[in-house]
Amino acid sequence: MKYVSRLLTFIIFVMFFGFALKNDSEVTLHYFFGYEQKAPLVIMLLVFFVCGAVLGILAMVPMIYRHRRDLHRHKKTLAEIEKEREEAERASTQAPQPDSIRNT
Repeated sequence: MKYVSRLLTFIIFVMFFGFALKNDSEVTLHYFFGYEQKAPLVIMLLVFFVCGAVLGILAMVPMIYRHRRDLHRHKKTLAEIEKEREEAERASTQAPQPDSIRNT
């Protein structure tokens, strides 16, 4: 399986490398206020892909922290339940305490 994975990675790399070699023409990106930037098409695609990946990761951060907070709360609740169960089990295995006898 390791060899298949490496072979597939190599094939994908070769395809992207061939794509980069075939699309080396320069493109112009027009911004507001007359500003423009010229760069090869592959570079522009790579920059926008990386920006999209970063934005996607940043969009997931609040959800990840919420899940971590919930996990911590559930672990705490589980620990409390386990402690109560152990105390109940310990109380049930102990012999009952005799009532105190008073001599009056």
